[in-house]
Amino acid sequence: MQRTYKTPPWTGRQSHRMNDAAPLRFDTKIAVLLRDDLETWQRLNVTAFLVSGLGTRLPEVIGEPYEDADAVEYLPMFRQPVLVFEGTKETLVTAHTRALARALPRAVFTSDLFATGNDRDNRAAVRAVPTAGLDLVGLAVYGPKNAVDKVLKGARMHG
Repeated sequence: MQRTYKTPPWTGRQSHRMNDAAPLRFDTKIAVLLRDDLETWQRLNVTAFLVSGLGTRLPEVIGEPYEDADAVEYLPMFRQPVLVFEGTKETLVTAHTRALARALPRAVFTSDLFATGNDRDNRAAVRAVPTAGLDLVGLAVYGPKNAVDKVLKGARMHG
């Protein structure tokens, strides 16, 4: 009898035959770019906020719900890894400009959002500033791998 096991969340598949273990490749990428001068708590907070936007507008990035061996259910997560990068303020501005030019789905986090405490005030803080004046501290993008790679050119993997 052939055993089955749960696959990693980025596959988007429920189960996987053990002898069908070919590596999975994605033609898309989920990436977060953080400004390199953020405190640790800020990096975590910004990352969490940014990626929350992707699943709400792009249902294809969400995999299947989870269930443990006792049949306890858990929420679904992204079907593929989220890669986290860092860069200077200038790198972030350049990446944002590239993401806009390529019309990639994106989420932004500005420094003003550290002073707000709710979604309404967050949206108002972003709305109050023209695109070129946004003090970006984080950017999430999703799209074809090569397009996301071009957007992130100059950034480095988060260390």
